[in-house]
Amino acid sequence: MSRIIVSTPDAPAAIGTYSQAVKVGNTVYMSGQIGLDPATMTMADGIDAQITRVFDNLKAVAVAAGATLDNAVKVNVFLTDLGNFTKVNEAMTRYFSQPFPARAAVGVAALPRGALVEVDAVLVID
Repeated sequence: MSRIIVSTPDAPAAIGTYSQAVKVGNTVYMSGQIGLDPATMTMADGIDAQITRVFDNLKAVAVAAGATLDNAVKVNVFLTDLGNFTKVNEAMTRYFSQPFPARAAVGVAALPRGALVEVDAVLVID
């Protein structure tokens, strides 16, 4: 199987040595997204705005891959403050439908660009 690089201007450009996503067969491996606005590459202000921006960015990459977030089978959430976990749960109900994907949530000391949250996902396109 060949690898297809997925890229969209509707999500932030990669700020390192990675692609926004890589599609292999019917599986899409999405890189972590932080709360950067794709137009300005500036960080959204505060945890609520960053969570929304992260999921909007993931949604844009999913669409570019020919999928939606409902194709997610695994989501990884990284938070600098696990006290914000409830806010991520609330946001996920707006971006994902039941049955929800498998998920891990990890507390971390720091994230790129001072982000408060980062999320990545694996999608399987039916």
